Amino acid sequence: MECVIPGNGTKFLLGNKKIFDGESLYQPKGFDHKLRPLVYPGKDGDILAALCVEGSLDRIDVKGKVVVCDVGNIDNTVKGQVVKDAGGAAMIIANYILCGASIAAEAHVLPASFVGYKEGDEIKKYLNSTSSPTATILFKGTVAGAKTDPEVSYFTSRGPNSQSPGILKPDIVGPGVDILAAWNESVDHQKGTKAAFNVVRGTSMACPHLAGIAALIKSVHPEWSPAAIKSAIMTTASQVNRNGHAIIEERERPANVFAIGSGHVNPPKAHEPGLVFDIQPDDYIPYLCGLGYTPEHVQTIVKKKVNCSKTIPEAQLNYPSFAISLKRGDSKTYSRTVTNVGMANSTYAIRDISVPQGVSISSHPQELSFTGLHQKLTYKVTFTRGKEDNAKGPYGQGHMTWISGKYTVRTPFSFKFE
Repeated sequence: MECVIPGNGTKFLLGNKKIFDGESLYQPKGFDHKLRPLVYPGKDGDILAALCVEGSLDRIDVKGKVVVCDVGNIDNTVKGQVVKDAGGAAMIIANYILCGASIAAEAHVLPASFVGYKEGDEIKKYLNSTSSPTATILFKGTVAGAKTDPEVSYFTSRGPNSQSPGILKPDIVGPGVDILAAWNESVDHQKGTKAAFNVVRGTSMACPHLAGIAALIKSVHPEWSPAAIKSAIMTTASQVNRNGHAIIEERERPANVFAIGSGHVNPPKAHEPGLVFDIQPDDYIPYLCGLGYTPEHVQTIVKKKVNCSKTIPEAQLNYPSFAISLKRGDSKTYSRTVTNVGMANSTYAIRDISVPQGVSISSHPQELSFTGLHQKLTYKVTFTRGKEDNAKGPYGQGHMTWISGKYTVRTPFSFKFE
């Protein structure tokens, strides 16, 4: 899963002194900061001109001006070439409503700034408020440590899990926007040029981060299974940004479990999780059989004979999260087995529980006392929905946390209300 990590910064200054944050990989050193005329080609309703597609600016005077272009139809860097060819001095890329605050640094061919939907809307209001709008771009170079990072990008896949609704997805989110990566193609769209690196985004950027973290954990704990490593990453994840507030998504609202799963990966904590929810390969067989796969289907996956005589509900898989479906008056109980990988003699207690209105939760036992490393203990969790509750929406979320000294083991919940 992808998360935004703010990077190459710009400040967009309007003639009314308002300033908006943006991003651009292209950071020209020779661009002066004087105010220039500001124009929005789509002001009169011309959709193609608003998108700054090729040929759309031929009848519009943009020479020496800062041009506002809406996101869509063609790549933002191609819009920049259209503006440059028409004589524009600089460009503002205004995001559309579905993408919200999700912006990215791109290799533009002229001075440019990519701003979020709200900022773009404010810029257009300013354009309509004066007969002589002006603006300029201030380039700030690499910006690190933004207080709102990490943020969830608009293109990140969301849950719930359509193939296996009893397993909460996503598991985790990691850095996936404005990532410096090896590259072997042209970055500036000029023929015959190549660059060793580029700044790109996507699952192809987030996955290497998580894979690398998993490899580091494996190097420290070579005996751990893939499931144990996944558990360590999930139960130690963070749900807050640098400000200590909830991680937000592109609409600048708190991201729910279907956007971030367990949270944002926290590498320093992941190699010392305290407890892990382990799963062995054979544990998946009753899970797969419970999904309705035939023995023949499962045999194709596990490469051995299977008879599917035993099945389990999805939520019974020993996963470090829960995805529960509840009707009014329902009560469902599932068990989890944890393995002690922290302190040999330690006691874990539930110190933090959160559930939606109308849902109650109980755990038995409420304390887990270990006397040795690699010891396994099992607990049961019962989820109950009231008969008269008025759930707010079809879904809800929550979590529970086991704590022992420096160890915090958090498991998120998702609820589907039927």
